Parts: sequence; structure tokens; C-alpha cells
Amino acid sequence: MSDQPASAAAVRQPLEPAAADAVLAYAARTRAKADQFAAVLEDIATNGLPAVENCTPWEELRETHLARLTAQRPAVA
Repeated sequence: MSDQPASAAAVRQPLEPAAADAVLAYAARTRAKADQFAAVLEDIATNGLPAVENCTPWEELRETHLARLTAQRPAVA
């Protein structure tokens, strides 16, 4: 944001209620993900890295995520 005062031409336009609700919902989801990520980092900083035996290989995570994306994608005829 700018430190300069807003001119009459730069007045903000309000969003439609449905659009405002969608933006607020997105902000809440983004904040929740950031909080979860921060908690993981804090745990690592406090307790160190987890043992390799307790971790999921990245290849497995990738395949799971790709399968989830494929399931969401509509089928092409």
C-alpha cells in the first residue's frame, strides 16, 4: 500500500457480497494453511527433524497429490 493519500479517482469500489464472502473464505483457508506450516516449522525448531523411518518419501507424496489432481479433473471425451 502507498503512504500517499487516496485521491478522489482512486476510491475503492466495494465488492458484491458473494465476491466478498469468497475472498474472506480464501483468506481464512490461506491463513489456516500458513498457521499449520508455521506449527510444523516450530516443531522442527523445538524438537529437531523427525527420524527418516517416520517420514513419507517425497515420491509417494507426489503420486498421491497427482492422483488427487487427476480425480478432480473432468474426463475428456
